[in-house]
Amino acid sequence: MEQTKTQRYVALDVLRGMTVTGMILVNNPGSWGHIFPPLKHAPWIGCTPTDLVFPFFLFCVGVAMAFSFAKYGDSLNADTSRKIVKRGILIFLVGLGLNMFPFYPTSLHDETWTFGQNYVYWLQNIRIFGVLQRIAMCYIIGGFLALWLKTPKRILLGIAGVTILHWIILRVFGGEGWSTLEGNISGKIDVALLGENHVYHGYGIPFDPEGILGALSGAGTVLLGYYIGQTIRHTENKIDAVAKLYTIAVICLALGCIWSIWLPISKPLWTGSYVLYAGGWAILCLAFFIYWIDVKGKEKPFTIFKAMGMNPLFAFVMAGVSVKLLGRVIKWKAADGSTVNCLGWFYQHCCVSIFGNNEYASLMYAICYVALFVAMAMWLYRKKIVIKL
Repeated sequence: MEQTKTQRYVALDVLRGMTVTGMILVNNPGSWGHIFPPLKHAPWIGCTPTDLVFPFFLFCVGVAMAFSFAKYGDSLNADTSRKIVKRGILIFLVGLGLNMFPFYPTSLHDETWTFGQNYVYWLQNIRIFGVLQRIAMCYIIGGFLALWLKTPKRILLGIAGVTILHWIILRVFGGEGWSTLEGNISGKIDVALLGENHVYHGYGIPFDPEGILGALSGAGTVLLGYYIGQTIRHTENKIDAVAKLYTIAVICLALGCIWSIWLPISKPLWTGSYVLYAGGWAILCLAFFIYWIDVKGKEKPFTIFKAMGMNPLFAFVMAGVSVKLLGRVIKWKAADGSTVNCLGWFYQHCCVSIFGNNEYASLMYAICYVALFVAMAMWLYRKKIVIKL
């Protein structure tokens, strides 16, 4: 198969690296009771800077997809289909493995632990979905739609199609409380398919923000990234590409805000208005980085984010594995008889001792935790090691 050579945009690596850094930062506060305010998600409706992190990453997946698919002529065939499905399944399984890690009940260290009862309970309560699983589902749906639709105009129709279809499903099957936590159909679909024990319970009731229905509108975010990737691929002058991106960003932000009058901006539901609103900010940021890095050549100040962007999923997985190893598995008995883990000890003796038990201690912990994986990414970058999932 004839492959097409495409130029690389360093700005994409930087935005992707900045995004995965943000994902690790917001997922690992020192105390969930004292989160630094800008690092909090909106409760249900609305959008904080933290709510932009995940759609930014899916957007970057779509942009990168436009460049990687160009190598195979942007054609949907057996070879490209196999690659999409294989990579999607691999990412999903890694995410599921991350949920299951360390592959035994953490109560193994308790005196009351019994292998049969606790292991069965553990298996019956494993969460199936998660961040990587959502990325995998959106990658597969978005990838097939992108190659099937092909042209920019049809891609735009695809974005409109999946987001409007998602809206219709919410409205038609959700009833009067279609946009509420208790009444939405999205959570009911996941519970019906998987059972209450295998979905997220962080909202107080069984509802998974990375569930099946949201993968449909999430594919819209991937398609938006793909459309932008096609735009910058087919624009020879990078300054012209920047101008186009700024225009598209403003249109997306405006449409997202207007649509939110009827369809609330909601990350947990991943509504169409959220796709456009978050996508607008992602396009704006990408345009900014293309101008400063790829046009003006100001790459050096962003080196750490470029390094993170070269191995984004590996950094995210290692952050998830490390928090479980250092926070749940590696423990010891303190002098007062209490159980202590590495991360808890660091938070109490380093962060709290400096700032007190408040949001600033939590922020210090989160920054220090992220610094570990920035250092790891820089080492991989200097060794020119790229680990792909």
